[in-house]
Amino acid sequence: MFGSRAMLALCVGAVTLVLIGCGSGTPRDDSPEAGFARDMATHHAQAVEMSLLVRDQSSDDHLRTLAYDIIVTQATQRGVFMGWLQEWRLPQASPRPRMAWMPGHPQSFSSGSAPLMHGMASDDELQRLRMAKGSDAEILFLQLMIRHHEGGVTMARALIPLSDRAEVVQMAKSIESGQRVEIAEMQEMLASRAARPLNPR
Repeated sequence: MFGSRAMLALCVGAVTLVLIGCGSGTPRDDSPEAGFARDMATHHAQAVEMSLLVRDQSSDDHLRTLAYDIIVTQATQRGVFMGWLQEWRLPQASPRPRMAWMPGHPQSFSSGSAPLMHGMASDDELQRLRMAKGSDAEILFLQLMIRHHEGGVTMARALIPLSDRAEVVQMAKSIESGQRVEIAEMQEMLASRAARPLNPR
């Protein structure tokens, strides 16, 4: 059965699709809306990947339910982002730097030559999660996903004052509120395993 958060995401996605076109003019390729849609789609894709990994490694029902909710919620939202770009007649990929739409994005967050978005796990961290088993996998997932959600909240908050499109602002607010709830839940789950969160990225 769907978790409550997953069902909420499906409802938000449906309402958001209805609201497409409510802004003042179609966003340009270099607009905050287009950058947010592309970057958050990539951000969500990594969250889904990490959640699939821990769902297959964990036997903890609470954690597996959380992972399932993240998979459904963020896959649904990612589909909405791609739908926006199609509706706006914009390509799903862009040569523009990631996070160029977000004022003050720290360019020091980097992996090789490509800046990481807020909260994103590095390739090395993802590989560690793929190799981890049992409680080690659960702890690492919670640490990475708390930081990942914190980054998503930062991105969502940054978008809100930059857009006048109702569907984009509504989605950003939904991401912020939903991920804040999940951060608190994951912090409790991590504390119950006698582990601490990672430093923000």
